Amino acid sequence: MWPFVRRNRLAPIERLHDSVAALARDPILFTRHGVADTFEGRFELLTLHLALVLRRLGALPAPAADAAQDLTDLAFRRLDQGLREIGIGDVAVPRRMKSLARAFYGRASAYHAALESSNSRLLAETLRRNVFAGGEGDADGLALRVATIERTLVGLDLDDILGAGFETISQAVREENEAAQPNRL
Repeated sequence: MWPFVRRNRLAPIERLHDSVAALARDPILFTRHGVADTFEGRFELLTLHLALVLRRLGALPAPAADAAQDLTDLAFRRLDQGLREIGIGDVAVPRRMKSLARAFYGRASAYHAALESSNSRLLAETLRRNVFAGGEGDADGLALRVATIERTLVGLDLDDILGAGFETISQAVREENEAAQPNRL
């Protein structure tokens, strides 16, 4: 009986993770912003979007911390599964996961510091260094997207984040994408 109870408890977390992952796979990120469509590029985008949600959950009262931990645990379980699916051997997976965890927490900390500074240039440089590995890409445009997501998240409580309210983030990003497109005749 307990697996069904646990599954019900984690169902909102699974939906949240799926929503965050969908946001991180937005084709605009690869086409307009120039993020590499590779395992590393996708990891960077998932890390960025998860970091934004975890940052908001960290600012909310209990039980948001439990939700944040469940989301983090699920994200790493799915990363582990993804590594195994692309053919990384059982012996190498723990070493790769340790490296990914170190990268995830380092980037989350860097994004948090940049957002706390309210300095858009610092945020863009942090994104350039991490998401674009110091190379080419529209870090300024990505910084605008991050600011839109951050602004929208601030208006959401835990029930919104775990429920249908997360759609407001997707809607805000869609509106930002449409506003950034040149007018077509």
